[in-house]
Amino acid sequence: MPALLRRILLAAPTQSGGEDEDEPNAPPGHQIRDDKVAQVTGSTVETTEATKDAGDNLKEKMMEQLKKLPIPVWASITIAIVAILLLLCIVYCCFKRICAKKKKKDQKKGLKGAVDLKAVQLLGTSGKEKLDTEELAENMEDNEDAESKKSEVNLGKLQFTIDYDFQKQELTIGVVQATELPGMDMSGTSDPYVKVYLMPEKKKKFETKVHRKTLNPVFNESFVFKGLPYSDITSKTLTFSIYDFDRFSRHDQIGEVSIPLNSIDLGRTIDEWRDVTPPAGDKEGEKLGDVCFSLRYVPTAGKLTIVILEAKNLKKMDVGGLSDPYVKLSLMLNGKRIKKKKTSIKKCTLNPYYNESFTFEVPFEQIQKVQLVVCVVDYDRIGTSEPIGKAVLGCNATGTELRHWSDMLASPRRPIAQWHVLKDPEDGKPS
Repeated sequence: MPALLRRILLAAPTQSGGEDEDEPNAPPGHQIRDDKVAQVTGSTVETTEATKDAGDNLKEKMMEQLKKLPIPVWASITIAIVAILLLLCIVYCCFKRICAKKKKKDQKKGLKGAVDLKAVQLLGTSGKEKLDTEELAENMEDNEDAESKKSEVNLGKLQFTIDYDFQKQELTIGVVQATELPGMDMSGTSDPYVKVYLMPEKKKKFETKVHRKTLNPVFNESFVFKGLPYSDITSKTLTFSIYDFDRFSRHDQIGEVSIPLNSIDLGRTIDEWRDVTPPAGDKEGEKLGDVCFSLRYVPTAGKLTIVILEAKNLKKMDVGGLSDPYVKLSLMLNGKRIKKKKTSIKKCTLNPYYNESFTFEVPFEQIQKVQLVVCVVDYDRIGTSEPIGKAVLGCNATGTELRHWSDMLASPRRPIAQWHVLKDPEDGKPS
């Protein structure tokens, strides 16, 4: 028994000592590696702690400096942010500009060959143009007088027919064609039409259709003057006035052909060519002026809109050499006035500006039956207002009035503006 207790007591220190001396009994390599790991870990911890301390110190110093500034902290932060944004914007703009320059250089490099080839062609054509201009300059001086004479004299020719019916007392005039008319437009062409009337009354007028962009128009239109006894017809002069149509300004007269009816044989049908002569100067009293307005028709709504824009060169109606004009609009159906409207009065002017709009309700079934009468009137406070001139539009009109009306119907919902020469208000048509 004592021997057993002695063994137990001897074994107990040995086990505890074995537990305490596990690490010393470890192999030498493992012990060195563990020491290095412990050293690296310790140094990392020390570095991290030092960095944290430095960051904290920097923050504390910055906050102390910001607190010393005379502006609040939030304002300083805002200024810093704005400065950073400005810097970024400047960098972006510089980068964009550099990229744009590079693109331009690349485009120029890619187009060098094409430009050179075209330049050769352009040089060839420019050389030809230079030669042509030099030749023209040389010949211009020699032909200047001849050209001026031709421009004064040669206004073209007009073919017409005249036929008088003694039983019906009717004079039938045919406008056949014209040739070699001068160019009145910038493009070197004209838009000719012919007015036919008997002088000296000039009340009965007819007009042909306008032929676009031609110097050799073929009309083939005939007009009849009724109620002309032979005893009266010999005292009249038949006049063909050729005009160049212009939608936005006064129509230019190209020339005219005048035939005294007492100088021809009315017993036979006459078919002749005559030279167009320069127009005789219009008398001031015969000029009534011009009016400009636009037409717009909406078929679905049945609305006819007229915008009176302006008038110019109106006839002097007052003693002081001026007028007080206003424009009266009358919508006619079967010869009866069904609606009327008028503009404001413009005092003491011959070139009034209105820009006033008016609307009539005209069903689509009636648009081809109605007539629109645009009459310019001189207002008189004491006496009666006196009409200066008028323009009558509709499907039964002639000349420029008919063309304006047709253009309006051909372009629904779109305003069509045009100048019109005022005609005699006592021209046998309702006003």
